[in-house]
Amino acid sequence: MNSLRLVQARVVACRKCPRLVAHRERVARVKVRRYRDEAYWGKPIPSFGDPQGRLLIVGLAPAAHGGNRTGRIFTGDRSGDFLYAALNRAGFANQPWSRHRGDGLTLRDCYITAAARCAPPDNKPTPEELATCQPYLVEEIHLLRRARVVVALGRIAFEAFLKAWVRAGRPVPIPRPRFAHGAMAELPGGIRLLASYHPSQQNTQTGRLTVPMFRRIFARARQILTGLTPSQTRPGTRRKG
Repeated sequence: MNSLRLVQARVVACRKCPRLVAHRERVARVKVRRYRDEAYWGKPIPSFGDPQGRLLIVGLAPAAHGGNRTGRIFTGDRSGDFLYAALNRAGFANQPWSRHRGDGLTLRDCYITAAARCAPPDNKPTPEELATCQPYLVEEIHLLRRARVVVALGRIAFEAFLKAWVRAGRPVPIPRPRFAHGAMAELPGGIRLLASYHPSQQNTQTGRLTVPMFRRIFARARQILTGLTPSQTRPGTRRKG
């Protein structure tokens, strides 16, 4: 998948959003005490996983001291621990944790990307920053041709994916899908879009998102993929009806 690697390389080199560039580099320079001896990545985060994966996960943005430090999405923070534990249980990851880029984590039939590729202040990218980052997600939608289930983590990621989907030339059903945890919409071509609360500490520590709730999202994704016929997993295949 040379084209995906080219997209990833352009993501890592991106400096289009001055506020995000300043923030991610300042965090990487100043650091926090518990990571003061580590070399921070301090650049945009490339997508990660199996290019032939049928499950696509769309997150919000890297954490300042997670992905912005480690250089891999959902790696080195509590959100990643929550996510990879659920993916491992559902058979999409070989281990239930992720600490750094060389820790041996492998995704199976799964690819992870994000709405914004730089760590934003207060974890809140602006609409303009999301729009600037959108073309990378559009390209990935075109290139990840085997994807059949999309899990959007949080309302912002959900809306960002739908906007990128439309920009990629794909129609959205009417009425337009609305975000709610556990909601599923079928997009043209037989693509299922599943919505989940984001596994941020704000959600997991308050009980808004529990381990069983999150596990059910990926169990459902696995159930959908298991039920597909071989013809439905081939690139470009459309379901009848």
